[in-house]
Amino acid sequence: MTLFLIAGEPSGDRLGAALMAGLKQLSAEVRFAGIGGPMMQAEGLESLFPMEELSVMGLVEVLPKYFALKRRIAQAAEAMLASGAQAMVTIDSPDFCLRVAAIVKAARPEMPVIHYVAPSVWAWRPGRAAKMARVVDHVLALLPFEPPYMTAAGMSCDFVGHPVVAEPLATAAEAERMRGHGPLVLALPGSRKGEVTRLAPVLGRVVAGIRAVHPDARVALPTVRGVSGLVQELTADWAIAPQIIQDAATKRAAFAAADVAIAASGTVSLELAANDCPMVIAYDMNPLTLWLMRRAALIDTVTLVNLVSETRVVPEFIGPDCREDRIVPAVLQVLEAGAAAQHAAMRLTMERLGRGGPAPGLRAAQSVLDFLSARGVV
Repeated sequence: MTLFLIAGEPSGDRLGAALMAGLKQLSAEVRFAGIGGPMMQAEGLESLFPMEELSVMGLVEVLPKYFALKRRIAQAAEAMLASGAQAMVTIDSPDFCLRVAAIVKAARPEMPVIHYVAPSVWAWRPGRAAKMARVVDHVLALLPFEPPYMTAAGMSCDFVGHPVVAEPLATAAEAERMRGHGPLVLALPGSRKGEVTRLAPVLGRVVAGIRAVHPDARVALPTVRGVSGLVQELTADWAIAPQIIQDAATKRAAFAAADVAIAASGTVSLELAANDCPMVIAYDMNPLTLWLMRRAALIDTVTLVNLVSETRVVPEFIGPDCREDRIVPAVLQVLEAGAAAQHAAMRLTMERLGRGGPAPGLRAAQSVLDFLSARGVV
C-alpha cells in the first residue's frame, strides 16, 4: 500500500514522521510519497519539493508567493494522481492541503482523503468543518472534544492523542541544575517576529515588577533561531537579563525547573502543562484583528489547558488587558501562594490528551489503517 502524505510546517513534519513510524510498525507493506520535511524524510519519504516553500503565514506574506503556491498546489495534486497511492493523508496546513485535496477529489471522488489535525471549529468559524467535509473523509484529532464537531459535519473522526504527551522531558538532575536560589521565571513571547515585537516590551515591564518584589529572581527565555537576534535586541534593557535559550535540552530543563511562566497564547500552554509548570497567559495583537476574532469567537478562553481540563484556572491577559499592572499581580500570586488548582488542571489535561497510553503516532497509524480497512483499501 502506498500513501501520499503532505505536510507544510515543522509541526506537521513531526506529526507526519510519527505517523509514518507507527504505520511501519503496524504494516510492513506501507510505502510513502508526497511532501514533507527532514523528519518525514528520515522515515523514508522522498519529498516532491522542499516543504519550507509552504511554510508561509499571513496575507502579507502569502501574496508575493501566491502564484508559486498555486503552481505547487497543482504539482502536488498531479503527483498524487500519478503516484498510484491508495489514499492521501494531509497534515495541518489547511490552506494548501485542502486545495490539493479538492483537485484530487474532483478527479477521483472515490480516493480516500484523511486529514491530520482537526480545524478549531469549536473556537471560531464553525462552517470550516462542513467545507472540509466536501474533500475529506476521515480526521485525526489532537484534542478529545473535537470528534463530535467533525462527525456532525459528515466526516469520521478519531481522537488520537496530542504529540505533547510523547515529547521527552528533562530528568530531575537536569532540572535541578537549572534551579538557583531565587525563583526562576520563564518568559515566552512567541516564535514569530510580530508576536515577539508586541510582547517583549510588555514582558520586560513585567520582569521589572517581579524584580521589585523578588530581587533574586532569574529569567529564562527559550526562543528559536529565526527570532533570536530580535529577542536579544528587545531584552537588552530588561531589569533582569534573561538567559536566552535555543537548544532543546536546556529548554526542557528550563520548563521543568521554572516556578512560573509568562507565555504567549498557543500550544506552549500544553508544553508547560506537560512539565507541570504554572503559567500566566499574555497576548496582544492588532486591535482590528482582536475585535474581529472576539466577534467570531465561540469560547471564553484561549488557553488549551483551560479548555481541555474544563476549568478556567490559568489566568489570561489578552489585547487591552495585556498590561504589566494586571500581569504582575497574577505572577506574584503564583510565586507567593502556589498554584494548586493549576497543577490539578495540568495533570488532568495530560491524562485527557493521552499521557500513559499508546504514543499518538501509533494511535494515528491505527486509525488510518482501521479507516482504510473499512473502506476496503487494506
